[in-house]
Amino acid sequence: MKSIDEILKMAQNVQTELEKAQANLDSIEVEGASGGGLVKVRASAKGRIIGVSIDDSLMNPSEKQMLEDLVAAAFNDARTKADAVSSEEMGKMKGSIPLPPGFKLPF
Repeated sequence: MKSIDEILKMAQNVQTELEKAQANLDSIEVEGASGGGLVKVRASAKGRIIGVSIDDSLMNPSEKQMLEDLVAAAFNDARTKADAVSSEEMGKMKGSIPLPPGFKLPF
């Protein structure tokens, strides 16, 4: 069995690795789209919205409701992709951390 000092050191290493992984997520970009690419939302894998692009053909007052729906759909698409990338990145990190038997991470 490992000593308490070894376990504490492992916990500190896990914390450091989690912080690195979280910082890395903000540098990974995903793009959500709707309306066949007429509306695009760029976001970080951490969920921060970076930018929105709307095709000029949608800038018609009579199309306001459709534009609002497309923007919401693009945001949701970007969020889904950000969640997938985040899970993948955190899964990679989880596999690289030596944990004692029976110890589970919260992700």
